[in-house]
Amino acid sequence: MLPSPDIATRFTGRRILVLGDVMLDTFVYGQCVRISPEAPIPVVRIEREEVMLGGAGNVARNITALGGEAVLIGIVGEDHAGDALRARIAEEPGITADLVSDGRSTTHKIRYIAAQQQMLRVDAEQSRPAEATPLAAAFRRQLERADAVVLSDYAKGVLTPELLREVIALARTAGKPIVADPKSMDVARYDGVTLMTPNAGEAGGAVGIACDGEDDEAGRAAETLLARMPNSPALLVTRGPLGMTLAERGQPVRHLPALAREVFDVSGAGDTVVATLALGLAGGLPIGQATELANVAAGMAVSKPGTAVVTAEELAHELRAERIQSTDRKIVTLDEALEVVDQWRRQGERIGFTNGCFDLIHPGHVRQLAQARGTCDHLIVGLNTDASISTLKGPSRPVQHEDARAIVLASLASVDLVILFGEDTPLRLIETLRPDVLIKGKDYTVEQVVGSDLVLGYGGEVFLADLVPGHSTTDIIARLTREAG
Repeated sequence: MLPSPDIATRFTGRRILVLGDVMLDTFVYGQCVRISPEAPIPVVRIEREEVMLGGAGNVARNITALGGEAVLIGIVGEDHAGDALRARIAEEPGITADLVSDGRSTTHKIRYIAAQQQMLRVDAEQSRPAEATPLAAAFRRQLERADAVVLSDYAKGVLTPELLREVIALARTAGKPIVADPKSMDVARYDGVTLMTPNAGEAGGAVGIACDGEDDEAGRAAETLLARMPNSPALLVTRGPLGMTLAERGQPVRHLPALAREVFDVSGAGDTVVATLALGLAGGLPIGQATELANVAAGMAVSKPGTAVVTAEELAHELRAERIQSTDRKIVTLDEALEVVDQWRRQGERIGFTNGCFDLIHPGHVRQLAQARGTCDHLIVGLNTDASISTLKGPSRPVQHEDARAIVLASLASVDLVILFGEDTPLRLIETLRPDVLIKGKDYTVEQVVGSDLVLGYGGEVFLADLVPGHSTTDIIARLTREAG
């Protein structure tokens, strides 16, 4: 279930410590005017340049865009690119830095772009293992005030095995969530982090299982990698247009579909994911819900050009839009429901079913549905059609059309699917779906609940939910009729 749109307010003021490979990104924009007479290459006439933080710095940018604060630790050279990088940090509200110099040059990536196409990338970098001591000292200085830690590894030498062991142990002792974006195929070096986020290529290369195809293969890869990290609770494989695969210790593997409406540029999407995960965990979200949030943010990031960030306001707006769309997706046919239920069952999840007319949804309904949802992982509601309600309750009912009733039910967080049925009883739905728990109110006995003998016969459960005194659709309609008269 997606978090509420107001979740972004939890990010405000959350302080995330970002340790990793800090880079300077320069984007040179121009027009391709002709082919060079010197060689068969395009000539680009430069029009403008943009300089921004890259690598671990881009993670920090994403954190502040989402309302958090970032402390950036890494290695920057004493050179022109290093000066430009420090100046850029000073201009970024919400980012502070504790940077180290070890004699190497600043990692600097320069991209030349014409007509929205990248023509050339030039990398100036020196990749060698860094001395752990000064970086660990900076980490210690900043850890106490941090709410979470990000380890942003771009394989430039900062995150050595020695440094990783030390900082992971320090963060775990301090009780800080740790999100690691790896580059090494030796995943054991990240053991102990809260959540590691390899992409499909990294995960597949580490275990020899392709992660760019079937969900089952990605799931096996994720579980294999997690088994190599006995002190980590979860691992998330980011799979681009195929979505994400989450392996959480003790839980069935989950596959999250990609949510991008239009893919413009995948640059920096991984940094958006890591930043959102860190802020979500810092804000107290469970790993699964933080992953749902990061999946939404990733879909937004790839719809923007370059390494654009996602803001808290944009994320809240997208969550509202996703909730509206998910409400529509909850209203399904029986065949569609069966496909979803089969998927839930493969994940080992418990299915609940209840039914009713729900003509005028009142607090009693809401309380009962919430109680019903507490008995299962997913709650399906069978909803009587208008014709069946008229047969059961007379020609004056229902008050609300079946479409309106279905939409209101589907908007409730406690309800996962809504199925309209026209029969007098929901027995056909129960026989087809075979729920693990069948739920009705305590105005029934177990023997009176339609389908109870079937459900109990295959080992299921019948649950009678508490009634809320003073709330009845019939009473509400009678009162409105009296008042209208």
